[in-house]
Amino acid sequence: MPSLKTLPAALLGLALVCPVKAQSQGLELGQVLIGAEDQSGEDASVEEAKARLAEVPGGSNVVDMRQPLQGRVAGNQDVLAYQPGVYAQSAGNEGTKISIRGSGINRAPGAHASGLYTMLDGLPLTGPGGTPYELLEPLWLDHVEVLRGANGFDRGALALGGAVDYVSHTGYNAPRLNVRYVMGSHGYAQRQVSSGQVLGDFDYYLSMTDAHSDGYQDHTASKSQGVIANFGYRFNPNLETRFYIRHRETDNDLAGRVTKHSIEHDPRAANPAYVTRNDSRDQPGSTFIGNKTTYYIDDDSSIQTGLVYHDYPMDLREGPNRLKVAYTDVSGTFDYKRRDTLWGMESNSTVGLRVTKHLPNDGASERVRIPTGNTAAYAPGTHMRNFTYQGSDSVLHVGNDLEIAEDLWLTTGLAAIYTRRESAVTYPEGGGKTSLGDWDYAPRLGLRYQVTPDLQLFGNLSRSVEAPHPWSLIYSSNVRFPTGSGAATGTQRDPVKLQNQTATTLELGGRGDSALGEWSLAWYYAQVRHELLSVLPDANATTPYELNASPTVHQGVEASLNSNLWSANDGGKLSLRQAYTFSDFHYRDDDRFGDNRLPGLPMHYYQGELRYDFPQGFFAAINTQLVSKTAVDYANSYYADPYATFGATLGYNAPKGDWQTWLDMRNLTDKHYAATVTPGYDDKGLDAARSTPGEGMAMYVGVSWSLL
Repeated sequence: MPSLKTLPAALLGLALVCPVKAQSQGLELGQVLIGAEDQSGEDASVEEAKARLAEVPGGSNVVDMRQPLQGRVAGNQDVLAYQPGVYAQSAGNEGTKISIRGSGINRAPGAHASGLYTMLDGLPLTGPGGTPYELLEPLWLDHVEVLRGANGFDRGALALGGAVDYVSHTGYNAPRLNVRYVMGSHGYAQRQVSSGQVLGDFDYYLSMTDAHSDGYQDHTASKSQGVIANFGYRFNPNLETRFYIRHRETDNDLAGRVTKHSIEHDPRAANPAYVTRNDSRDQPGSTFIGNKTTYYIDDDSSIQTGLVYHDYPMDLREGPNRLKVAYTDVSGTFDYKRRDTLWGMESNSTVGLRVTKHLPNDGASERVRIPTGNTAAYAPGTHMRNFTYQGSDSVLHVGNDLEIAEDLWLTTGLAAIYTRRESAVTYPEGGGKTSLGDWDYAPRLGLRYQVTPDLQLFGNLSRSVEAPHPWSLIYSSNVRFPTGSGAATGTQRDPVKLQNQTATTLELGGRGDSALGEWSLAWYYAQVRHELLSVLPDANATTPYELNASPTVHQGVEASLNSNLWSANDGGKLSLRQAYTFSDFHYRDDDRFGDNRLPGLPMHYYQGELRYDFPQGFFAAINTQLVSKTAVDYANSYYADPYATFGATLGYNAPKGDWQTWLDMRNLTDKHYAATVTPGYDDKGLDAARSTPGEGMAMYVGVSWSLL
């Protein structure tokens, strides 16, 4: 692989000393509390989102979906590409591993994600059980907002990684009719038909999608289908409401984890045990029904309420047993915003409340699927265990932005948090129960200084709080049913107690637009206590343990640079976009591992794309991804190799914007590499099955047509 020292020289230009040429109109828009953010009658556009996030004293990203849609967009790996501070890699299906600032650092791909508060159109998706992924259909989206770390405070996001908001189209920004079709390597096909319109005070957006793939790796076939609809209505200039409905089904075959030797010599091979068992993860139908209603009290204040019902059952055949899981959450949100003048200075205040709660039916039923070990004498379908998942998250947060001097803003905030987690084994008799309830707090202090209309500096100090998932209480237990307990013999009996993870984080940085291009740069340092870390008890395990760690440190640098390298007189343009993330996550004097690095994520992660846009609408681009080695166990005894991949895209965007076509070519050198790592405890230098291979050489072609 190329040395990381060979990163393009333009990356070295990510410096705060560069004078910038800011989008002053965007910043001006963002200072109007009601006019720019809420009274549009629609979800915020990309430009409005950028203006709002420019007023946050910390790192953030806005993903305009028009850019990734000029290529294959199969999941979050494609959506979140080229975003500084965001690590997103797929294990060959929609189960993308996403981490921001080390959040969920060693969570296995395909499981419910942790460490991030995820929203759909500003409404909670993340619940006490984590973040499911099946409703994150990228073709439904207008843009994505990422608020890294404590910068999601005003959304009620208090997890280490921050907040991600997936904002869907509405009738205001969708074509009257759109048809999209994509096909490519490994049997991949994706289809969409959608429509959106504004009809007086009413607007709607409706989209239907489906996709299927044979998968690059053996036994990774997948299929999905879904529908989204949202309907908005303006009763009068001061009152508007919008209803959201999403339903989607996914089914993924599972290839399991493999060794580095397997990836190097036969990257398409699956773990033989997973193939023999025919392991799969079926999500037979996740449903999200929500409403968001906004009342504008006057020109300077507003109230917004939200209500969500989210049902997401699972049928897991991920080992010798079958687990049918019932998950249903209800969520409520309340946000009050007000703009005032205090002592002659502008002041913007927010008060928010969000509550998400599992319904009483949440839990799992486990049955024998393949008789083996302790269940060898029992027929398939034999009832083994029932256990419950219960929990709730309640966050009350108060924040204020005060202009204490010209162009100098002080951000303050305080949140009170109550988390409840409970798991009980209700069958067979003799199962245990654990119930946890914790109050906590999270203060926030920040400064941002608009040095010139073209240069902004910022800094913040904050605290984050994250509770364990209820499922981890039962699966992390070492207390098991004894011999003579029937089919339940050897399974976990008593859920364990886990503490909430907390962290104190300092962040410094800036953003602007220099002669080198639009740039952003952030440095952060977090001291983490009771970090919730996962570990596979052995290489053949399907479910990891989760335990509280000794003190750890998360620190890093997040940088981006988007440069216009050359513009021709005829309108042609050569541009370069780059994103670099440096991540140093390690123990602080652990009794067993000293200052070892935490496994699961690379220290260096770089993505870059060089693109030329022709005046007639044609475009051509080449891209690369450079990733350093990754520790695969806590003892740091073995590492996944560093790698570099290269790709290219050719396409055409019609000048009227009504149709486009493209060819997306990936991993042109057919590099064999590990896309994700699910860590072990101490592999003693052996090559254990911990990794999932990245996709080999592939090509995808797509076309999209719209009736504007």
